[in-house]
Amino acid sequence: MTVRLAALLALLAAFLVPTTASAAPQHQRYVALGDSYASGPFIPAQRADPLGCFRSTRNYASLVAAELGVDEFADVSCGGATTEDMTAPQEVLFGPNPPQFSALTEDTDLVTVTIGGNDIGFGEIILTCARESLRAPLGAPCRQHYTAGGTDVLAARIAAAAPKVAAVLQGIKQRSPNAEVVVVGYLRILPPAGGCWPVVPIAVGDVPYLDATQRSLNAMIGAQASADGATFVDPYPSSLGRDVCALPGVKWVEGLVPTAPAFPVHPNAAGMRAVADLVVRSV
Repeated sequence: MTVRLAALLALLAAFLVPTTASAAPQHQRYVALGDSYASGPFIPAQRADPLGCFRSTRNYASLVAAELGVDEFADVSCGGATTEDMTAPQEVLFGPNPPQFSALTEDTDLVTVTIGGNDIGFGEIILTCARESLRAPLGAPCRQHYTAGGTDVLAARIAAAAPKVAAVLQGIKQRSPNAEVVVVGYLRILPPAGGCWPVVPIAVGDVPYLDATQRSLNAMIGAQASADGATFVDPYPSSLGRDVCALPGVKWVEGLVPTAPAFPVHPNAAGMRAVADLVVRSV
């Protein structure tokens, strides 16, 4: 009896394995939208369509497309993109990059998007805080800069960006009504406290302030995703200990002087892999 049962199971397995391997992909047409945390600047290899968008063939969207085995994949993410660049051309080196929404079609059934960081001035914040740290590395000069007069300028920018992110999600739904939409937040940039000045020139007192600002940004993006019925993937919690102050080979986001191929203060290949894994599990 045991021998017959084993033979029957082996026969069933022989039929089932080819069926599973040849199953059609769940998603047929995938469009990736977003800014540099989606495009993957300086992570090899870089695409040239246009070069100024700094799209990597190993950004999270490319990894997701390969993992899911989609039939058609359009990555139109672009470094420096804001919510306005969803519906208007973006001027870049050897560009322009067409409006990102131009890639959306009625038959698109999966969309990922990372957007909002440049709407609150990501690059300006990093440069300002690095400069301010030189005059008070143990203080909180950047927090003082952005809260002078009693108003937290960065908190106000996040609030102002909320309806813009909401409009992006509504625009996706209008153009691709049957698509599963996955909104992807930003990887943790700084540790909860302390930091690593001067390797990463953010003053000790500014580290918790900027970390809280990033958490607020991700929370706002997540709230807009929830309100629109989209899936929100937040890579921030799982990237604890993988910030710019972590050791090379451990960090998922590079510092101002990268130790792996990536643009300063942006995800490296390991960070993109981690985000891709989260996205794949979500869909």
